[in-house]
Amino acid sequence: MKALVYGGPGEKSWTEVPDPSIIDPGDAVIQVDTVTICGTDLHILGGDVPEVEAGRVLGHEAVGTVVDVGSGVRELIPGDRVLASCISACGLCRYCRRSSYGQCLNGGGWMLGHHIDGVQAQYARLPFADLSAHKLSHRTTDEAAVLLADILPTSYEVGVLNGRVSPGDTVVVVGVGPIGLAAILTARLFSPAHIIAIDMAESRLQAAKQFGADIAVKPGDDPLEVIYSVTEGLGADVAIEAVGIPGTFEMCTGLIRPGGRVANIGVHGSPATLHLEDLWIKNVTITTGLVDTFSTPVLLGMLNTGQLDVSQMITHRFGLDDFIEAYDVFANPAGTGALKVVLNRR
Repeated sequence: MKALVYGGPGEKSWTEVPDPSIIDPGDAVIQVDTVTICGTDLHILGGDVPEVEAGRVLGHEAVGTVVDVGSGVRELIPGDRVLASCISACGLCRYCRRSSYGQCLNGGGWMLGHHIDGVQAQYARLPFADLSAHKLSHRTTDEAAVLLADILPTSYEVGVLNGRVSPGDTVVVVGVGPIGLAAILTARLFSPAHIIAIDMAESRLQAAKQFGADIAVKPGDDPLEVIYSVTEGLGADVAIEAVGIPGTFEMCTGLIRPGGRVANIGVHGSPATLHLEDLWIKNVTITTGLVDTFSTPVLLGMLNTGQLDVSQMITHRFGLDDFIEAYDVFANPAGTGALKVVLNRR
């Protein structure tokens, strides 16, 4: 089969690799029908995730059709259409028993495209398939479902829930690529008073307004003054960091009010300064996190009932053989206007 293979920092290729097969009794093998590219994949290619080895098949967001299952799989059969979660979970360890699947101790967590071959391929192996693959309703399209493999639960859990967004809050989202847009979309579920989007790209600020931000501002246009103007000079209740660079993290810590919360979603490849000389007295809370995907069933339910509309997220579509072009488009959002790109089996 063909797959998108990481060759080391800055190197990738769409090339022939061995077909996946059942290794453990809990495995399933899927034919990949719809797959997407994540900002984390770009971080890997940039060398920010050094534990990913050259030769790894990338990708952790896909919808596919089950073609084989291990002897221990009870919930899936060949022919089932499934969402492949970005997180694999054994379901038995102390973390999984608390629904902290991202910290699984028995070979789970973020495995696909990280420690084992991922889903940017014609076929993929899914470990712990009973817990880590979700059967899809006929009402759910592949393209809508694939957005729930990672970005929707990540933004909801690591951004909105960790940030404890509440009715009447002022929420700032710094970086409104796909993760930031998903944070805006799911923050709206809690009826905040204001959602303020900050980004350098005008196209993404316009997208943020479509997803529910009522204020959009560029970093150079004094976002703190804008926030003060709608909060009686207090600052934001919640700042969600959705970029993963030192400057945006430090910006978030400067935008919150005393008692505010910073929820870091971004994948950081270099240190950021924590200004405790300013923050120690302000009763602030800073959270980080890897998504656990415990919310995926709830989000799928909201998708099926029309409570979540993700249709505007996808801006570009490709065939599987167009992976290199798709990466080029996704990596240049300022020039292409790309939000989320999807690749479909044709």
